[in-house]
Amino acid sequence: MVPAIMTSPPRPSLALLIAMVTVGPVSIDIFLPSLPDMTRVFATDVSHVQLTMSIFIGGFALSQLVLGPLSDRFGRRPVLLTGIVLYLLASLASLAARSIETLILARLLQSFGACAGPVLSRAIVRDAFPKDQAARTLAMMASVFTIAPAVAPIFGGWLHTLFDWHANFVVMAIFGVSLFVGVWKGLRETNLHPDRHALKLGRMLSTYALLLGHRSFLGYALTVSFVFAGMFSFVSIGSFVLIDVLGVRPEYFGFCFALVITGLLGGNLATARLGHRFGMQRMVRAGVLIALLSGLVLAGLSLAHVQTIAAVLVPMIGIFLGAGLVLPNGTAATIAPHGRIAGSASALLGFIQMAVAAGAGWIVGRLHDGTTLPMSAMVAATVVIAAVAFTVLVQIPLKRDPQKS
Repeated sequence: MVPAIMTSPPRPSLALLIAMVTVGPVSIDIFLPSLPDMTRVFATDVSHVQLTMSIFIGGFALSQLVLGPLSDRFGRRPVLLTGIVLYLLASLASLAARSIETLILARLLQSFGACAGPVLSRAIVRDAFPKDQAARTLAMMASVFTIAPAVAPIFGGWLHTLFDWHANFVVMAIFGVSLFVGVWKGLRETNLHPDRHALKLGRMLSTYALLLGHRSFLGYALTVSFVFAGMFSFVSIGSFVLIDVLGVRPEYFGFCFALVITGLLGGNLATARLGHRFGMQRMVRAGVLIALLSGLVLAGLSLAHVQTIAAVLVPMIGIFLGAGLVLPNGTAATIAPHGRIAGSASALLGFIQMAVAAGAGWIVGRLHDGTTLPMSAMVAATVVIAAVAFTVLVQIPLKRDPQKS
């Protein structure tokens, strides 16, 4: 009997997809409660310690431009396994760091491996699921994976209190080993049509130019990226604001962070339940509006010199709620029209998203002055830009011609 030819990609388990996208939040959020103390450990300042976060996001962005085409050429599975090995080795190097410069370099290398999980999980979802189901799958992944950034800072805070910052990287290394085993045993290749020319420089550049020339791609990509940057502005400097400025103890910082994450979880759950009814564009529009109003309230309270925990956390819940609507729907809308180059589309989206976030994080770290104002102003600025990008590049063209994508 002649074996049947596989005509549709195998669908991986939701649990494995969640584990793949969780690499990012685990690598970032478990480390947050340790950041203020790192200035003492390495005898350095806030901007250098914060660079361990921004350099991670920046490396995360750059490596996606290569990992996407690599996965289009050689398949998702081998590229993913290689990335996980690099992540594990860099986690061990971070654990052994004896200077802030060494730690920054190790974090850069760690980011190169860490990005394989999130960027390739999006491409795998695009490979294996139809458009509408892809958005719901991304939302379900996001709904469950938001547990990681909610729990990781709590766990990291107690690890830091009971041991020290090294314990965070021990956990990252264990996570890397577990993920490698899971992918090795549980993921079959989903890229059934490898592109032999995907790695040619001219082809890569023309593919990225084609995507950037697609108005819908650019509009949704900028919207997703600047909303994410608003979140990252809080993630990267929030521990300094809450612990150093507002007096929250490190072991309790995670609970404050978890409260903010409930907004993201709520938005993701709303997408999973209502996305098919209202459609991706309406869900993104609602999320942008919520984030915009919340950002303006956050900045307004800070300008009025209201420096309380509630004045930061309540508006940030709104920002994260809006992000929970924007990110899964905007991501699916960005990638969906580009099936044959899904890896490259996912990579370019990830690059823009992480590059914008890294820039915002670096700026807010440099501007930090012992008050809530720099963070609040940056969050507000990013969501304003997201609203403008969505209105000009997505909504107005669709109103003129509803058939445009």
